[in-house]
Amino acid sequence: MKKPELLAPAGDMEKLKYALAYGADAVYMGGQAFGLRAYAGNFDWAEMEQAVNWTHDLGKKLYVTVNIFAHEPDFAELPTYLKHLEELKVDGAIVSDPGVIMMAKEVAPRLPLHLSTQANNTNSYSVRFWMKQGIERVVLARELTLQEMNDLRPKVDGGLEIFIHGAMCMSYSGRCLLSNYLTGRDANRGECTQPCRWGYALVEEKRPGIAFPIEEDERGTYVFNSHDLCLLPHLPLLKPIDIDSYKIEGRMKSVQYVASTVKVYREAIDTLWEQGEEAFQEKLPQWLEEMDKVSHRDYSPGFLFGKPGASSHNLISSHYVRDYDFVGVHLVEEKMENQTLKILDENLSWVEQRNNFKVGEVLEVLTPQRECWSFEVKEMWDIEGVPMEVARHAQQKIKMSVPRKILPYSILRRAKSEKK
Repeated sequence: MKKPELLAPAGDMEKLKYALAYGADAVYMGGQAFGLRAYAGNFDWAEMEQAVNWTHDLGKKLYVTVNIFAHEPDFAELPTYLKHLEELKVDGAIVSDPGVIMMAKEVAPRLPLHLSTQANNTNSYSVRFWMKQGIERVVLARELTLQEMNDLRPKVDGGLEIFIHGAMCMSYSGRCLLSNYLTGRDANRGECTQPCRWGYALVEEKRPGIAFPIEEDERGTYVFNSHDLCLLPHLPLLKPIDIDSYKIEGRMKSVQYVASTVKVYREAIDTLWEQGEEAFQEKLPQWLEEMDKVSHRDYSPGFLFGKPGASSHNLISSHYVRDYDFVGVHLVEEKMENQTLKILDENLSWVEQRNNFKVGEVLEVLTPQRECWSFEVKEMWDIEGVPMEVARHAQQKIKMSVPRKILPYSILRRAKSEKK
């Protein structure tokens, strides 16, 4: 049985490079139009060409989201956009609107089409219908159970993709009107403000201005606030279904999130497929520990075992679990262009700051291939060589004394308990 593709989010060029460095087989990204993450970094045409070349040079694949529910004015610019994607030789456009699909087939016939989860495919008949329309891969609805996926797979010949990790939308297949109604920003055109994460209370019509908590909590009640999806422990159950691609959600998440989740799922898939379930179960606790180090809401298996109940929603708070601070990245050579930085020996390293840290704190190093390791910050200097006690400035370039070589694409983070 072939391994599934591990598909990772690429909100910008940096995240794309980290996703691929940590083991993703493919990445998905958005251009500056027609995608459902209007507030992600996204890519202009020059950046997209660079991204395609970078990905293809590594022998990996790149998909572009074109999954808005289009309105009539969108079709004025859409043909040029689709033609350009075809010319760039992206490996697929992720679409959801039948009109967009029809347009793509007319103007960019060599552009592979993947059907977004927004199209809420929940049965083999709808999957086969779309494949007859020229769709090469269908991203199944997140509402499917394990049994339903088992029943569906033998009836479908084309490619299937599922989400295995990331934020869950409270609305069916992400088709939500709350943001549009409450803020005027349309979630189905990439502008969701996540009102499902806001606090809510009850108001009685004869008592205007008086809000009654639904539960006895001064912060309100988060009645729509779903937990994050994490199917890591259940990969042995998914393996026999023979899904073509496992997808991680999170184009708006941090570089640390991308690196950590991709590394864990890369190791988990490789272990399960190459060494078997016994080896997988032995390593599962350390993978779950790593998953807890990224910013996340409480984890849930989603719909895998049936319709989720109250246990899959956080009714008290919309806050994230943040046990670690992401404080910096190792500066790889391409990030050092146009800088007066020199390649250093193994006991010195250049780092780009992402959060405050200081001398005396213990930092953990996450690397693409090896185990994590930690060290105490003992000496550091700014780009002019002036000694520093605290790295305060965002994206400041810092030279650090380190006990051993920090590998390219390493992430530096700090446990909350290590804060001074």
